[in-house]
Amino acid sequence: MFYAALKTIHLLSIIVWIGGMVFVHFFLRPAVGKLEAPERVRLMHDVLGRFFKAVLIAAGLAVGTGVWMIGRIAKQTVQSGGNFTMPVEWMVMAALGLVMAAIFGHIRFALYKRLSNAITATAWPAGAAALASIRTWVMVNLVIGVVIVVVTLLGVSG
Repeated sequence: MFYAALKTIHLLSIIVWIGGMVFVHFFLRPAVGKLEAPERVRLMHDVLGRFFKAVLIAAGLAVGTGVWMIGRIAKQTVQSGGNFTMPVEWMVMAALGLVMAAIFGHIRFALYKRLSNAITATAWPAGAAALASIRTWVMVNLVIGVVIVVVTLLGVSG
């Protein structure tokens, strides 16, 4: 029951993270492209600020529950006399998940700060440049997230 709860939290965190990236990249961003630069940059700043707070929680939960589940399975296997070998799919998920978390850290704490500073200075071209950098790294994270889902669901050995 506890493992099932951890897995549910893990999956819901991933859904929030990846789903949010899909929404912002493919639906919100094109829609706000019709706004003038000051309104567009401010709106994206506000939306991303809220989204990044949610992703900070989701990423923490995803990493925490993932580590806990792997540790729990390893412990149970060893305690029952077995030899724990982490499946390749789990290694891919864990490694790429940590890469995603690091990229998110860069987006949130470096690029989003640039965006905030540009808004404070009413430097709309700098704000647009920060948004372009955020968009690029969000797309990288989205691709990595999709790879993780595909590898986890389909496996690597086919």
